[in-house]
Amino acid sequence: MKETKVIELEEVAIRFSGDSGDGMQLTGTLFSDATALLGNDISTFPDYPSEIRAPQGTVGGVSGFQVQFGHKMINTPGDYAHVLVAMNPAAVKANARFVKPGATIIYDVDSFTEKNLRKANFATDDVFGELGLEDYFKIPVPISSLTQEGLKEFGLDSKSVLRSKNMFALGLVCWMFNRPLDYIEEFIRGKFKKKPVVIDSNIKVLHDGYNYGMNMQHMTPTYLVHPAEIENGTYRNINGNHATAWGFLAAAEKSGLQLFLGSYPITPATDILTALSERKDLGVKTFQAEDEIAGITSAIGAAFTGSLAITSTSGPGLALKSEAIGLAVMAELPLVIVNVQRGGPSTGLPTKTEQSDLLQALTGRNGESPVVVLAASTPSDCFYYAFMASKIALERMVPVILLTDGFLGNGSEPWKIPSVSDLPGITPRIAKNPETFKPYQRDENTLAREWAFPGMKGFEHRIGGLEKNAEGTVSHDPENHQINTEIREGKVQKVADMIPDLEVCGDGDGEILMVGWGGTYGHLISAVRELRKEGKDVSLAHFNYIKPLPKNTREVFGRYKKIIVCELNMGQFAGYLRDKVPGFTYYQANKVKGLPFTVSELKESVNKLLED
Repeated sequence: MKETKVIELEEVAIRFSGDSGDGMQLTGTLFSDATALLGNDISTFPDYPSEIRAPQGTVGGVSGFQVQFGHKMINTPGDYAHVLVAMNPAAVKANARFVKPGATIIYDVDSFTEKNLRKANFATDDVFGELGLEDYFKIPVPISSLTQEGLKEFGLDSKSVLRSKNMFALGLVCWMFNRPLDYIEEFIRGKFKKKPVVIDSNIKVLHDGYNYGMNMQHMTPTYLVHPAEIENGTYRNINGNHATAWGFLAAAEKSGLQLFLGSYPITPATDILTALSERKDLGVKTFQAEDEIAGITSAIGAAFTGSLAITSTSGPGLALKSEAIGLAVMAELPLVIVNVQRGGPSTGLPTKTEQSDLLQALTGRNGESPVVVLAASTPSDCFYYAFMASKIALERMVPVILLTDGFLGNGSEPWKIPSVSDLPGITPRIAKNPETFKPYQRDENTLAREWAFPGMKGFEHRIGGLEKNAEGTVSHDPENHQINTEIREGKVQKVADMIPDLEVCGDGDGEILMVGWGGTYGHLISAVRELRKEGKDVSLAHFNYIKPLPKNTREVFGRYKKIIVCELNMGQFAGYLRDKVPGFTYYQANKVKGLPFTVSELKESVNKLLED
């Protein structure tokens, strides 16, 4: 027998792809979790179709999941896949541009029927020739028929049998990349504990796929990716939405307040609502509202009554919440609004990522309506910025908008679980002295008012959307409105005192400074590393605090000859910087395709700038 060829790799990217009903998200997640448990660093990118129920077998209905893992630091799911697992012809067509030249393509040959070829709009039966994939290493596997054969004794109907074919593909890929099956088996037993036949059938097919790999070792090598060297600690693989939810749980614990979330389900933010709804054991109250307006107004009511109040949404929902955000600004109540951004405008691309809600977050309300704006940059640090958004809101009595995006919310990476005791303290500005209390009396250093809520004897006051004077009386005095408008903006700007200075990855001065914000971090830092290895004078400044900006922003910018702002919109942050930090030329790298940057795209933009 010919020996199996073993190839060692620094990192590898795998893309699972098929119809929405083929279970590719679950397959990718299970492979990723098993890989993380082995000690590899990982980054994932679930890619959902925009249509909820696109016709089966069409390109529009293709669902994908890409994971990159390695034995060094991994910051992106990879520009292009080393291995594509395709469950039908449409999956090959949709993902041909996302695979490396010469990559391995494993495909379910049973699905390459005349009917499916026509559904995917192939003109001939030469799928790989039409797509220019002749030089790729292709492995046809009869996944569907082998699954049917393996389960013929289980008495399942045909539809139930074919639902298990993703486990066959998963078993095969686990063999190729030396992933153990223990974790996957444990997951199956836990998920289907009330359905023994489902447990047995899925585990049977999983092992069938693994054994098929062993029997086909003459056709393909196996790959060895050593574990990463990571700091000791307890880790879990976490996506951005769950990390956000856990950040709020930690903030509630540190502040001693009850957590309330009022939200309306919306892609891709819904998982924050579902994750928190499961934590009644921690005293969390969640309210699934009938619409976006009810979601935020219920949260404002919770803030008025002394809770850590949160509402979560995506871009269209943020638009609907705008009037109520203005109410929270005027009432000066602590409130956190999470916006998991997606492609727009309107319904746009509901399942795709974008950064086009920045200006909406900064100015998308009537009147002078300033709020603090933060942006998380990786799936795991959504935890930290949810925590910090809560701290700022509670200590400075101000609404805070936390921007994540679909890439962060759905993507995952290993996260070292912190100890709550190591997190900063949170001290809500709760009123203490009824004799000196005035509803809109200010702290001299922060301009924040005190927080009094129902049930606190001696602290009764009026609150609402009308302008007030210091005593809380409705005021239409023009001078008072001018003063309070300036105070509300000044209060937001004084938050700069509690945020860290802007740091630079790379040299402290030089030729080019790449600038980004939010979820582009992984691709930007990867591009900077590669460019610096090539001898290019490039550094990175990445922003998590948008309003207010870090105090040293101008000083940092002044140390570089050229600044290029990279963002997944048409230049919103670049325009904001031109306004707030004038005097510099801001070059731009922009993308609005519903996809994250690739490292190669960013490098190309920087190299062009270096040549000018």
